[in-house]
Amino acid sequence: MTDAYPGNAYPGDPYGDAAIDRESDGSFDANARIVDPAAVEGDEGRVEAALRPRRLEDFPGQPRVREQLALVLEAARRRGAPPDHILLSGPPGLGKTTLAMITAAELEAPIRVTSGPAIQHAGDLASILSSLTEGEVLFLDEIHRMSRAAEEMLYLAMEDFRVDIVVGKGPGATAIPLELPPFTVVGATTRAGLLPAPLRDRFGFTGHLDFYDTGDLEAIIRRSATLLEIEADDHGVHEIARRSRGTPRIANRLLRRVRDWAQVHGSHVVDLAAAEAALALFDVDASGLDRLDRGVLEALCRRFAGGPVGLSTLAVAVGEEPDTVETVAEPYLVREGYMIRTPRGRVATTRTWEHLGLEPPAGTGEAPGGPMAPTLPLDDPS
Repeated sequence: MTDAYPGNAYPGDPYGDAAIDRESDGSFDANARIVDPAAVEGDEGRVEAALRPRRLEDFPGQPRVREQLALVLEAARRRGAPPDHILLSGPPGLGKTTLAMITAAELEAPIRVTSGPAIQHAGDLASILSSLTEGEVLFLDEIHRMSRAAEEMLYLAMEDFRVDIVVGKGPGATAIPLELPPFTVVGATTRAGLLPAPLRDRFGFTGHLDFYDTGDLEAIIRRSATLLEIEADDHGVHEIARRSRGTPRIANRLLRRVRDWAQVHGSHVVDLAAAEAALALFDVDASGLDRLDRGVLEALCRRFAGGPVGLSTLAVAVGEEPDTVETVAEPYLVREGYMIRTPRGRVATTRTWEHLGLEPPAGTGEAPGGPMAPTLPLDDPS
């Protein structure tokens, strides 16, 4: 039998989405589900059981975070005590959930998994904390979305390993202290800036995950192809990795879609021709931009003449929520130089106009005299 770690709450988990039996408080025990990969039928089951790395040495990319986390965990093992609380931040799909599962596996400790949106009342968090065992890992995904009352309870639990249960209401209310065994909180967030400072300061180690380079993504795709028994050549793997936006979740999803295209069209090999045809079918262009990315850039250029334009207005123009545009599309577009975030709003760069095959109007974007043009202070004698 082999432990199979459940996937997180996001669709298109890079290492597979698992069926989850949730508790009444919205959490679930990640060790409660045991799967025999040989007994699972279909590629989707094998994705769930096999694609998620189990050990830190098998985790691809993020060398700095991996090295730092390995030191924290090894020191804790030698002391025979739970490690400091761990905060993992970064864009979606980079492996925060996987690192949380690996943390528990390296410590040989059970793990309880829940999420910030599932904890809307202090009582929800109290019920989870009171059921923890010594040395257990509590993984809080999207920790920045916890309610304020639950956050304040978590402060005390993380620092002093106790919670105060309030019984009754009004003048007759009584606070009953409940001692907790030592445990480790692993928090994951895509919006580290939204975490209150008192909560952020209680994490002994903070790791920020950045986008992967093409070489690391190629290694991930090759490993996934081997586990899924997919035949893939170097050219096909490179093409998928190049268009994966630096994200393992997207890389594995595109691999499976190219696999589907190759099987349907009879080649059964993930090569360059299959990758190009399949990615064109699924609206992933040669630069790795998908429908949402191109929608943002086209709205920015065609409707707002390159900007500047506010986030909310831009989101309305593409029919998405502002949070979706800000957390899903913007990080990659800014990193790759397609967009600039300014105090006045979002601005298209020269690369955006070139990518869309459009001619930038005079006085906009990065053109001379545009919003990004340098200016001198009024009191500068020159």
